[in-house]
Amino acid sequence: MATAVCLGELLIDMVSEEADASLQEASRFLKAPGGAPANVAVGLARLGVASSFIGQVGEDPFGDWLRDVLAGEGVDVSHVLRSCMARTTMAYVATRRDGLKDICFYRHPGADALLNTVELRPRMFESARIFHCGGVTLSQSPAREAQMAAAKMAIERDVLISFDPNWRPSLWHDHAEARTATWDMMQLCDVVKIADEEWEFLIGTPDFEAGAARIREAGPRLVVVTRGADGAYFNAGDGRGGIIAGEIPGFAVDAVDTLGAGDAFVAGLLNRLMRYRALNDALNEHSLREALRFANACGALATLKPGAIPALPTQPQVEEFLQSHPPSD
Repeated sequence: MATAVCLGELLIDMVSEEADASLQEASRFLKAPGGAPANVAVGLARLGVASSFIGQVGEDPFGDWLRDVLAGEGVDVSHVLRSCMARTTMAYVATRRDGLKDICFYRHPGADALLNTVELRPRMFESARIFHCGGVTLSQSPAREAQMAAAKMAIERDVLISFDPNWRPSLWHDHAEARTATWDMMQLCDVVKIADEEWEFLIGTPDFEAGAARIREAGPRLVVVTRGADGAYFNAGDGRGGIIAGEIPGFAVDAVDTLGAGDAFVAGLLNRLMRYRALNDALNEHSLREALRFANACGALATLKPGAIPALPTQPQVEEFLQSHPPSD
C-alpha cells in the first residue's frame, strides 16, 4: 500500500540535446517522461518509498507510454486517468547548466489540467503518510480545485502535505492570481520547498528569514529554499516556540541538465522525513541537516543526465555519492 501520494501533471518533456542552446537554436530533442509531481513519485520509488500518482493523461500513445513508465518504476498508477477531451501535455525544454528554465508548454489545455474533483476518492489516500503536489496544477481549472480538494482530504486523514510552487510564468495569464493561488495552497501545507529564482516573486521579499517567517505564519512548519549548487536554506519552528534556521552547502558536480533536480531534492527530503513518526520529531538541527544533505545529494545526482525521470537517483547511488563526499566539518 502506498505511503506517499503525489498529484499533478504527468507530461512529455522534449529535452534539447544541445547544452545551453535556446529553444530557437536547438535542432534535436529527446523524448523524456516528466512533470514535477510525477518526478517526485518516481524519485521516492527509486529511494525505496512506496508511492502512488494521481493525475490525468490523454487517450493517446504518449499518455499510455507515460503510464507505463511510472508503472515500470514501481509507482501505483491505478489513479492515473485518461481523458478523451484533451491530449497529453508536452513541454519543450532547453537544456541549461546554470539552472534557469527555458520551457515552452503545449497545454491548451492538456489532459492534466482537466483533472476534476469528482474523480477523487478517499481511498486514494489509504495508508498515505505524505501527500505532495505542485503549482503547475493550480494554473488552470478544474485541476486547481481538484488539488485543493485532495489536500483537504489528506488533512482529514492526518497526512503530511508537501508543496512545491514550481513557478512557470508562461502558464499563468494573471501573475497576481498565481501569487494568490500559491498562498491559498500554502495554508494547507506542512512542508514548502521553493527554488531561489522564484522566491522573491512568490513571497514578496528577497530576505529568506523574513519570507520564511511569513510562510510559517500561514501554516507550514518547514520552509526550504533550494539554491542549486549553493545548497539549501531551511527555516522551521521547533514546536516549542523556537526557530531553527540555517544553510546546507551543495555539491559541486559537472551538471549536464538541471531539469528535475528540484524534484529529486524533494524526493530525497520526503524520504528522510518519512523516517520519523511525526514531522515534529524531524524538526531539530541534527535531523534537518542530515535530511537536507541527503536531499542535496539527490539533486546533484539528477543533474548528471538529460531529462528528469531518467536522471533520478536510486538509494544506493545516493549513499555511494555521500560516502565519496564526506562533510567538510
